[in-house]
Amino acid sequence: MKLLRIYGNLGSSVLLAWGWKRALIALIAGAVSVLAMAPFNAWPVLFITFPVMVWLIDGAGAGKWNGVPAAAWAGWWFGFGYFVPGLYWIGYAFLVDADTFAWLLPVAVCGLPAYLALFTALGFALARLLWTRDSARVLALAISLTASEWLRGHLFTGFPWNAFGYALTQPLALAQNASVFGLWGLTFLSVAIFASPAVLIDDRAKSDRRWLAPVAGLLALVLMTAFGALRLAASTPASVAGVKLRIMQPNLQQDVRFNYAAKAQVMRKYLALSDRATGPGSTGVRDATILIWPESAFPFFLTREADAMAQIAELLPRGTVLITGSVRAPDVPPGTRITRAYNSIYVIDHEGSVLSVYDKLHLVPFGEFLPFQNVMEKLGFEQLTKLRGGFIAGDRRRALEVERAPSALPLICYEAVFPDEIARDDRVGWMINLTNDAWFGISTGPYQHLQQTRVRAIEQGLPVVRAANSGISAVIDPYGRITAQLALGVEGVVDSLLPAAAGPTIYGRFGDIPAQITIAVALIIVLRRRVANTHR
Repeated sequence: MKLLRIYGNLGSSVLLAWGWKRALIALIAGAVSVLAMAPFNAWPVLFITFPVMVWLIDGAGAGKWNGVPAAAWAGWWFGFGYFVPGLYWIGYAFLVDADTFAWLLPVAVCGLPAYLALFTALGFALARLLWTRDSARVLALAISLTASEWLRGHLFTGFPWNAFGYALTQPLALAQNASVFGLWGLTFLSVAIFASPAVLIDDRAKSDRRWLAPVAGLLALVLMTAFGALRLAASTPASVAGVKLRIMQPNLQQDVRFNYAAKAQVMRKYLALSDRATGPGSTGVRDATILIWPESAFPFFLTREADAMAQIAELLPRGTVLITGSVRAPDVPPGTRITRAYNSIYVIDHEGSVLSVYDKLHLVPFGEFLPFQNVMEKLGFEQLTKLRGGFIAGDRRRALEVERAPSALPLICYEAVFPDEIARDDRVGWMINLTNDAWFGISTGPYQHLQQTRVRAIEQGLPVVRAANSGISAVIDPYGRITAQLALGVEGVVDSLLPAAAGPTIYGRFGDIPAQITIAVALIIVLRRRVANTHR
């Protein structure tokens, strides 16, 4: 009862707040909600902050146009509060070349959240349009925010970072539900479950079943945890026979990675670190069949530097291949000046021959290209990588063929945060994610990136091998268990077996269809309640 009184007092304060107080409440609730994301994973806080969303929309009913503008305004402040502390680490990238980009840091740290908050505002506005006077309004909010989060993940190349569904991916048992519902299904469930206690403050005379929603939410949480625990218990860890991985994490500073004059220094470090013994009986790189280096590993075009290719061939023993990131020059006539490039992954054998190539398909706005590139460059702007004309996007996502190992699906950098882009008709044996999170320093960003990559493994039932310049490098099995890793901000190597793929998951087979069915059923319930309310 004491908890109910606390909820009642909190709910009344939110419902009656207006003006700057209302905006401040939304801002604080959004900021606290970030604690549900990695590396904190304190998702119980959402049982406090998500009901605030319901009460904010309840209170908007006193405004004009059925409260839709007031709800949208509250949603924008909630989103802004959520995205600023959740994405502050993007500002680190603007300090790598501070003389050129530092002046843009406030724009990045506040401008991007201000834009992303428009999607949260849209979600609140849609919810207000569907709003009911009973507990079904929680479902209205879950439907609307899932729709707006989906749009955030797709419009204008998309940016689904820290989607609300990631709150249900720790502990690992909860995360197993991604194998059924995927990220967008988890987003719907997250909002519906954590916002459900909001109805506890409803007028008992008008809502005699106000306990039904929070009890249903808790029951769903218990069932999801039980399903995940059973799935993990039924899994038998296995590895691919004959495949031994070695991941090299150089922890190079960004000013070195993009400095051609540091070519010899970079190669010496890569070669020495890759051949480092890791313990008694270790013979260095000869222990591995696959050596893996991170994204954009070299401050030069690798295949155009014969001495670098020769050094790689000398490093690799017979039967060992290197998978490495590198910028790749486009095919142009000899003597033509190179002005643009691909962000690529190469598979190279012990003779220095290139066996397979993948060019990054989903480029990073403002990092690898500028919107309206030519116009922006004429105005004096340039992207963080400072490549005139921007990077060239690849034509399609193609599997990498690796000798004596299953084919691999390549994911460069934040390509791993787009669940829709990973689904394939031809099933591969594993996914490989090469990234350079050193742009973002020692911050929460790399932890969030790792967590989202783990969810891709669970969704598809495929292991992920992740090589990051500054960390966190990891080997993740198809259930999201980390079997080997290197910590953030250290250099080193880690040896591991390649986990075997699990069977195709429900999400891997049907994509977002289970989530869409769930949301459609919820929408029918909400619409029926709206009709019932209008006839009272």
